[in-house]
Amino acid sequence: MVPGLLLYLTLANDIQDLIAHNDLAAAERMVRSSQKQAGSTPEFAAALSWLARGSLKAKQLDRADTYAIETRKLSDQLLRTHKLDTDPWLPTAVGAAIEVHAQVLAARGEGGEAVSFLREQLALFGKSSLHERIQKNLNLLSLEGKPAPALDLAEWLGSKPPDLAALRGHPVLLFFWAHWCSDCKAEVSVIAQIKKAYGPKGLVVIAPTKYYGYMAEGQDAAPAAEKKYIEAVRREYYAPLSDVPAPLSNANFLNYGASTVPTLVLIDTAGVVRLYHPGTLSAADLATRVQAVLKK
Repeated sequence: MVPGLLLYLTLANDIQDLIAHNDLAAAERMVRSSQKQAGSTPEFAAALSWLARGSLKAKQLDRADTYAIETRKLSDQLLRTHKLDTDPWLPTAVGAAIEVHAQVLAARGEGGEAVSFLREQLALFGKSSLHERIQKNLNLLSLEGKPAPALDLAEWLGSKPPDLAALRGHPVLLFFWAHWCSDCKAEVSVIAQIKKAYGPKGLVVIAPTKYYGYMAEGQDAAPAAEKKYIEAVRREYYAPLSDVPAPLSNANFLNYGASTVPTLVLIDTAGVVRLYHPGTLSAADLATRVQAVLKK
C-alpha cells in the first residue's frame, strides 16, 4: 500500500471515530493539521468532506454547509489539474460536497432548490462515477410519488424478469444488491420473509444487480468472468431468493441512484414509487410499508 493511501485511510478512520463520538472540534483540528503538513491536496479535500458529513449528521446545518462549500471550492481548483475518476480522493470529496449541500437545502425547507441543484450537478457529472450518488440524492427528494423508472432487462440471472409495465396491478419490491455487499447478504432473510408473507397477496420481488469490474479481493474481472462469480455468490448467499429474477445492468443502478446497497424500492399497483430507501430495513418496517401499499 502506498504511504499516501495508508496516511489518508488512517486519517479517515480517526476522523470518523471522533465524529462518532460527537467531537467535531477535535476532528477539525486533525484535518487542519493534515492540511498544514501536506497542503491542500485531494486527500485533504476528502478529509474535509468528512467534516461536512459529520456536521450534517449532528444537525449543525450551517457548519455542514460551510464545510461542503469549502470542500467544493477546493475540489474545483484541484480538478483543473486532476481528473475526477483517475484520482482516488476527489470523487469522495466532490460527491460529499454535493450531497451535503443538497441535504442542507432540503432540511431548511428549500426542497425545490435542492432538486434544481442536484439536476445541475447531474448535468455536470452525469458521465462520471458520481452519477449514481447524485441520482440517489435526487431520488431521495423527488422519486416517491412518481412513476417508477423502467428496468433494463437485456441481461439477467435466474428466471427472466418481467417488465414493470406488465406488473401493473401488483405491488413490486426492488432489492438492489452487490456481490461484495455484506449488508445485502444480511438483508436476504428480511426480503425472504416479506416475499413469503406477501407474495401470495400479489407482491412481486425483483433483485437487480450489476457489474463492478472485479471479483473476490478486488481481482479485476471481465464481464463474463464476473457474471459467473456473481452467480456463485447468488447461489451461496442468496439461496432463499433463488426464484427471484435478477436483472444484471449498470443502467438500472444509474436510473435508481443505487450507489448505496442495498437499496429498497417499493412500487404500488399503479406503478408509482411509494418507498425509496438506500440501506437496510427491518422486516417489521418493510412489512408496514408493504401492507400500506396492499391496502390501496
